[in-house]
Amino acid sequence: MFIKQLSVFVENKAGRLAQITEELAANGINIHALSIADTTDFGVLRLITSDQAKAEKILKDNGLAVKMTDVVAVALEHKPGGLTSVLKKLEGLNVSIEYMYAFTGRSAKYDALVIFKLSDQDAAAKKLGSAGIVTLGEDVIKELNA
Repeated sequence: MFIKQLSVFVENKAGRLAQITEELAANGINIHALSIADTTDFGVLRLITSDQAKAEKILKDNGLAVKMTDVVAVALEHKPGGLTSVLKKLEGLNVSIEYMYAFTGRSAKYDALVIFKLSDQDAAAKKLGSAGIVTLGEDVIKELNA
C-alpha cells in the first residue's frame, strides 16, 4: 500500500520556501510532513499534504517542477526504539532505503509515521507485509485531514 508524495525542485535562494508554503496556505492546503535536501543551486522539497492533486496543480501553475511519487508510510510507536525495530526488519528483508523522513501527527490510531522511498517499492511492500509491518494508504491522509 502506498501514499502519494510531491517532490518539488526549488531554487536555493532566500524566501523561496516561504513563497511556496504561502501559496499552498492561501489555497487551503495543509502540510502534514515535509523534508528538504539541498545542494548549492537547488533543493528537493518533499511534501505530504492535505490534497496532493490540488497542491501539485498549484505548484505547477506557479512554474515549479513537481513530481508525484508513491512512497511507503509505516506507523511507529513514538518511543525510544520505535524506528529501530522497523529499520532492523527492513535490514533483515534486505530492503534498501533511498530516503526517509518521519513525523508525529494527530492521528487517533498512530503515534508517529515514517515515510520511506524504497528500492523496488512493489516488492518491498510485499516483503514488509510478510514481516508484519503494516503499510498505510491514502486513508491515513484523510484521517490527518479530519
